[in-house]
Amino acid sequence: MALKNSVNFGNINQMELNHLREIVSLHQNMAKKYSTYANQCQDPQLKQLLQQSAQDAQTTATNLINSLR
Repeated sequence: MALKNSVNFGNINQMELNHLREIVSLHQNMAKKYSTYANQCQDPQLKQLLQQSAQDAQTTATNLINSLR
C-alpha cells in the first residue's frame, strides 16, 4: 500500500529529517528490487504483484519527497 497523498511535515528537526530521508531511501531501494524481481519472474500473477509493489514503493518515496518541499 502506497502513501497516496502528501503529508505536511511543517517544522521538523534534523533527526526527524534524517529518519525521513532513510525511509525514502528504503522505499526507493524496495522499488528497484521489486522491479528487478518482476523482470526475472515467469509467473504472470506474481510478476503483476511485484510490479504493483514496485510502483507503490516508488509512489510512497515520491510523495514523501514532495511533502518535504
